[in-house]
Amino acid sequence: MTDQPNDWSPEVAELAHRKAVAAEMGGPENIERQHAGGKLTIRERIALLLDPGSFQELGSIAGRTIVENGQVVGFTPANFVMGTGEIEARPVVVGGEDFTVRGGAADGGGGEKSRFVERLAEEMTIPLVRLIDGTGGSVRTLEAIGRTYVPGSGGWGAMATLMAKVPVVSAVVGSVAGLPAAKAAAAHWTIMVKDSSQLFVAGPPVVRRGLGEEITKQELGGYQLHARLSGVVDNVAEDEADCMRQIRRFLSYLPANVWQQAPRLHPTDDPERRDEELLSIIPRNRRRPYDPRKLIRHVVDRDSFFEISPGYGKSVVAGLARFDGYTVGLMASNPFHIGGSMDAAASEKVMRFVDFCDTFHLPIVNFVDQPGFMVGKAAEAQGTLRAGVRAIFAIEQSTVPWLPIIVHKAYGVAGGAHGRRAGSGLRYAWPSGEWGSLPIEGGVAAAFRREIEAAPDPQARMEEIEERLNRLRSPFLTAEAFGIEEIIDPRETRPLICRWVNTVQGQLATRLGVRSVIGMRP
Repeated sequence: MTDQPNDWSPEVAELAHRKAVAAEMGGPENIERQHAGGKLTIRERIALLLDPGSFQELGSIAGRTIVENGQVVGFTPANFVMGTGEIEARPVVVGGEDFTVRGGAADGGGGEKSRFVERLAEEMTIPLVRLIDGTGGSVRTLEAIGRTYVPGSGGWGAMATLMAKVPVVSAVVGSVAGLPAAKAAAAHWTIMVKDSSQLFVAGPPVVRRGLGEEITKQELGGYQLHARLSGVVDNVAEDEADCMRQIRRFLSYLPANVWQQAPRLHPTDDPERRDEELLSIIPRNRRRPYDPRKLIRHVVDRDSFFEISPGYGKSVVAGLARFDGYTVGLMASNPFHIGGSMDAAASEKVMRFVDFCDTFHLPIVNFVDQPGFMVGKAAEAQGTLRAGVRAIFAIEQSTVPWLPIIVHKAYGVAGGAHGRRAGSGLRYAWPSGEWGSLPIEGGVAAAFRREIEAAPDPQARMEEIEERLNRLRSPFLTAEAFGIEEIIDPRETRPLICRWVNTVQGQLATRLGVRSVIGMRP
């Protein structure tokens, strides 16, 4: 028997041919249809997201081949592209549906790849980015397999474990329904593209058949609904290039996993900077609002604030920022929306944000101007109390350091939930700070109701009582009794926070991986 030459060139050529065919995705016609809809292909998205040349594809020739006489005469690639790559030289796992093949449907051959990519991110303990442009199962599957089937678990246990270990990002970049829609919500941060993406449990045809409701895709699951009303989506991108830029920026604030601390960027802003504008940012007229984002810009490292969920729970501003190059989670009350009161949506936003910061060991700075829980029939019907208490529990159960700075109001139960009280309970206040169980104006009407009603001039008596109590409003009286740890010049806020953030890094290092069993609930 003659030995064959040790030459695998035919197989290597076949491999190259299959990879080339797979790279063509669903073919020129389907790619053109994707572009005509204002969308990129999955490979174009990955190229925008990752550092150039860093993508290492896995499962590149997975798919269905048609073989005749021992020769491959046709090939349909699996409709999911995945692999590893780098963002700012830091490794990530990325994967997404290829809508040009079977519309990204879950039964289009990419199911196993989509599950593998989640396991890979967990094993490698690096972030996962999902680029979601697909739908769930299809009734076409029934004819293909000749039977029905009981739905599986969807891998939810694995996804919950993953979210307890590494950052997970979901980008909704098309019309997404079914299991991929649920995966969109199973993330630490979810973003969608303004006009070319929609997100729903089931699309308009199913809604029309089941409920008799005529509705468009944008009305059913567009960004206006999910970023402003439902809160399912955190941020919105103008286009897909903006979407990839935002993903890169979001991940830059985070560690690769819960066993690491967030990376420190080289500081480019003076930690001792004292902006004079902070002296006048809180109006003396207690009924006048102010812009909390302007306050934030004056104290964080220049241009470092990345806001999360700006359209949902709008009485709270939340996001990531840097002080002296270190990442912090930052919250601030927003008096421009319902006076900054805590309603159900704001409470849910706080709960998720605190869980998120605690998962990745991000210390929290809270600029407090809290008049209390929102009142009224609508607030009661929305379950504000339960949502608010859940937020309070999230705060108290967190393990990261907190730095509350009371810049104006802190009233009632919600006002008291300005930081975790375990440990020292360190708090600072500005001279504009005020606090109590109720604001004096509303509290007088309740506490002195009988006296006011019995007076010859009820309005004059109420104003007299308010004036008497207003003499006790000064925060200096509270400080004299050590009811607040320190009152500071507003201009000292940035230097103080920069020093604090540097100090707590050692404390954070002792907490790495502590929440890895629990993690963040979506």
